[in-house]
Amino acid sequence: MSRLRILVLGPDCDPEAISIPFVSYRHAAALAQLHDVTLVVRAPVEASVRRAKAPFRSIEVVRMPTLERMKAWGFRRIFKSNFDSQALTAFGYPFSLAFEWYAWRQLRSHIFAGEFDVVLRVLPMTPVLPSPFAFFLRNGPVPFVLGPLNGGLRDAPGFSQLDKPEWVFGLRNVYRLMPFARSTYRHAAAIIAATSHMRTQFAVYRDKLFFVPENGIARSLCAADARSPDSAGKLELVFVGGLVRRKACYIGLRAAAPLLRSDLAHFTLIGDGPERSRLEQLVKSLEIEKAVTFCGWLKHAEVLRRLRSTDVVVLPAIREGGGGVVFEALASGAVPVILDHGGPGDIVHPEVGYKVPPTNEDDVISQMERILSDLAANRELLNRLRQQGMSYARECLTWDAKAQATTQVLNWVVGRGPKPDLPWSRMARVRCVS
Repeated sequence: MSRLRILVLGPDCDPEAISIPFVSYRHAAALAQLHDVTLVVRAPVEASVRRAKAPFRSIEVVRMPTLERMKAWGFRRIFKSNFDSQALTAFGYPFSLAFEWYAWRQLRSHIFAGEFDVVLRVLPMTPVLPSPFAFFLRNGPVPFVLGPLNGGLRDAPGFSQLDKPEWVFGLRNVYRLMPFARSTYRHAAAIIAATSHMRTQFAVYRDKLFFVPENGIARSLCAADARSPDSAGKLELVFVGGLVRRKACYIGLRAAAPLLRSDLAHFTLIGDGPERSRLEQLVKSLEIEKAVTFCGWLKHAEVLRRLRSTDVVVLPAIREGGGGVVFEALASGAVPVILDHGGPGDIVHPEVGYKVPPTNEDDVISQMERILSDLAANRELLNRLRQQGMSYARECLTWDAKAQATTQVLNWVVGRGPKPDLPWSRMARVRCVS
């Protein structure tokens, strides 16, 4: 496979951060193992990117000190450092445009000199922040690709603790009126979406729309299972994530309550947030205090250590975009039990775990209760799912696999390969690529 010369726009890529900045950095670094990648970042993340020493061809830094100070001040003083604010995306709009404008001025001579084969924008991940680069490159000389894109997922209907009112999602459509909103997707040579729910949003571009999951895992996490089988032991359940409404941890607790009261299982909650006191009250009302442990936030290494001794990861989130914990659970040998809504539903399939349709709250609790009881009673089934999940993660869910899938798209847009077959995976496993 010949190496591509890729200009990657990743303003916030950060190997020392969490969530989307970390995910996007790992994606760019995996691409750099296969291709000659020039990564374009903002000045605040330059030091951490250089410390990581990934094999980038070069790192280009866009410096706009006055705008950086304005952005930092607004995030700190207006949004109180709350990354979960919906208005934060709108606040970031002018800064996103400014970054690409400065990047274009800094790199256009190199682009027109033929130093790159393709431009790939990996950040911002949200589809509502358009890209001037798509317009700048509308007549060449190289194709423009963006993604994986994710965002705009509504809460699953039929649940009592909805996270955001419906009008918030209607407000997102205002982005269509913004400069570059239409040209971004019209002029893109390919659009990579991270979740199947985005098919409707980009249906008009289905001929150039591809699926590549948002998350990935390091191959080093895909170690052999070190558990010792114990058919008489308790079923070890874990929830990992923020204790916020959209994670719907209360559903997992209610579903597991019969097992917990019977001393057949133990439930560990890793994470913290505004819903913790309500969940603690729920645990008391269900009379399962002795079988539930609230750990708060733990270091990532400790979370992974615990996953390697866990039987089941319960993730009943009513709105979950990427679901990185599902990737880590599968790699660690923990069987995922999830709500089939958003990113996790695209990854979990019947050979490695369970996904429950988002019908209504009572039905979901009932189905999850039955699943957990079956796993507690059938350790052969649990072990089979565990082994198949670890193999699946090793073959299909690594950063390497994600980079290979993205490579197929990029080779297609530059005319070096056929149109890739990267299907949506809601009804089947993610297609492995090699």
